[in-house]
Parts: sequence; structure tokens; C-alpha cells
Amino acid sequence: MTRIPAPFDAVFVGDINVYSKGLTRLRALKGLAGEVWAVPHTPIGEAALGHPRFSLLYRICHRFGHHLDTEDANRSLIESVGRLKPRLVWIEKGTMIRPATLRRIKEAPSPPTIVSYSDDDMALRHNNTNDYVLGLRYYDWVFTTKAPNCRPEELPAMGARRVVMVDKAFDPDAHYPISLSDDDRREFGAECGFVGSFEAERAEAMLHLARNGVPVRVWGNGWANMVGVHPNMTVENRPAVNTPTELRFTKAVAATRINLGFLRKLNRDTQTDRSIEIPACGGFMLAERSDDHRRLFEEDKEAVFFSSPEEMLEKARYYLANETERLKIAAAGRARCVAADYSHTARMRFMLEQAFST
Repeated sequence: MTRIPAPFDAVFVGDINVYSKGLTRLRALKGLAGEVWAVPHTPIGEAALGHPRFSLLYRICHRFGHHLDTEDANRSLIESVGRLKPRLVWIEKGTMIRPATLRRIKEAPSPPTIVSYSDDDMALRHNNTNDYVLGLRYYDWVFTTKAPNCRPEELPAMGARRVVMVDKAFDPDAHYPISLSDDDRREFGAECGFVGSFEAERAEAMLHLARNGVPVRVWGNGWANMVGVHPNMTVENRPAVNTPTELRFTKAVAATRINLGFLRKLNRDTQTDRSIEIPACGGFMLAERSDDHRRLFEEDKEAVFFSSPEEMLEKARYYLANETERLKIAAAGRARCVAADYSHTARMRFMLEQAFST
């Protein structure tokens, strides 16, 4: 088995907002490496929104395949590599990192291993950019959470040399069974709940629950048009995100009897962040059935799955009426996350072992 060299220095390029998964992976890397310098590539966003606000010019450029380097990440990356001379450069998504920047790093006398990581489906045009595609050949390793990206006709055909799929993860410091106050239960409590962005298919599935007498509460962005659509569907139209000062997502999961998990079809999801985070929080998860979900959790023992709105409704009704069984499954899902070590640190260790294997 390949061992991670210790100590090794690294430069991390990514979104390090307090609510981002990038910050969690940065902490995981710091726990496994020597000195790590962080280069932010995303503007500071509002925790209440869960994302930064981008200008109209930014959005127009991105639509045409160009990601504006608003944080001057290319210059900062080159300078950081020059000062630290790291063994590893870790770049999260990196749609604004120019091929010339990567080529310059590779031309150093002792070039670092350059790694790309993304939670998004980078073979799809709406997720990548011209710079990302042209720069793929300079990465030594590309890690993706989308299995189709590993196919020869996808990222390898676009220039990627080595593509490896890695599962989603949870943060032990944020995703755990939490004690709720009476105020927490009033603020976050729900029979069925979902945390995530609007998609028409998701909305219709939850409306199916609401129309059939199952109350649903929805947190996330893009739901404004769904406010007041049905009395059994409470739409917050705001995210429930974790920050260092308040674990709003974790509280929402704990206060919800059945946590719904939907796959984003646009990104060809077979698992999502919520797939691991909900069980890790000790929440009961009722999620769309997929091969990945059934591999990660034993069906009907560690999580419950559905393949249609009708099956979702049937199982929601059943587990709302069978509290003891519901709690047993939720506890088993939490135990699986811990015993199998689905943490960000474990995922990072796996990726570093791959990266240093050649």
C-alpha cells in the first residue's frame, strides 16, 4: 500500500468560505500534510445565502465558458508555489485556473504533483470552462465524485491522464447527533424535510407527499415560486447551512423525522453530500435508490430508498407511523458512517495515497 510522505508541503486552491466543503477538505489536508498554504479562488459569501453574490458580467462570462478570476488565484498560486516549493498542489474544480499557470508550475525543476478535485460533473459543459478543459492535461490526477467521468470517452478523452472516482463524505466536527433545544425544535422541526436547491422534479415529488397528507418542509435556494403552493408544504426559501458558530443544517436534520434525499439528474448524481451527511448526523434518510446508495448503506437497515414518488409516499407514511423502526435505522446509518469511516479525512487520505503512488 502506498504511504503518504510525511511531512509534505502543499498548496490548496479552492472555496474556503465558512460554509463550504472546500474548507472542510482544507482542514483534512492540513491534518495529513506538513505546511499547507491556502489560495482562495471564490469570493467571500454570505452564510445566510450559502454562496457568494456574483456580478452580471461574471455570470455572462461563465455562460460562454470563461470563469473570471475575481480573486487573482492564478497569480497567488504561482507565487505560493514559488515560495513554498510544495510536493503537492491541490486544486478544487479550478475552472478559473489557466493552462499557462499549470504549465509554468510543471516547468519547475522539481515540479509538484498537481491534483484536481471536483464535486461536480466536469464532463458537462455547464460545469467546466475553456481553461479547465485546456488545462486538464497538466493534472497528474483528477478526482471526481461522478463515476461516468472516469469513462474513456469522458474526462480522459478531454485530456485527463488519471481519473479516479471517490465517494462523498461527512465532517465529524459538524455532522453528528446533536441535542436540540425547544427553540431548535420549533425553528427546524418537520415530519418530512429536504435541504437543497430547487429542481422541478424534486418539487413535484414533494408536492406528491403534501397532496397526500404528509407535511413537508423545504430549505434551500431557488424555491421562491413554491411558497404557498400547498398548505402541507412549508417552503423556507433560504438555506440551512453549517458555520463555525451555528450548525443549522445539523439541527434541521436532527429535528426532521424523515430526511429526503434527491439526486440531481442534471449532474448525473448517484450520490450527493446529503447521502452521507444525513446518516452521519443520526438522521433517518429516505433517498432515491441508486447503486451507490445501496453500496454505501444497507437498504431498509441503514437507510431507506425509493424509485418513484409513489414508493416515497408509501415509505414516508410507514416510517412516520413506526417510530421505533425509524430510530433503529437512523442509528444504524450513523454507525455505518463511523465504522466505515466515510469522513473527509479518510477520503482525503485515500486520494493522497493515489496521488503519491507514482
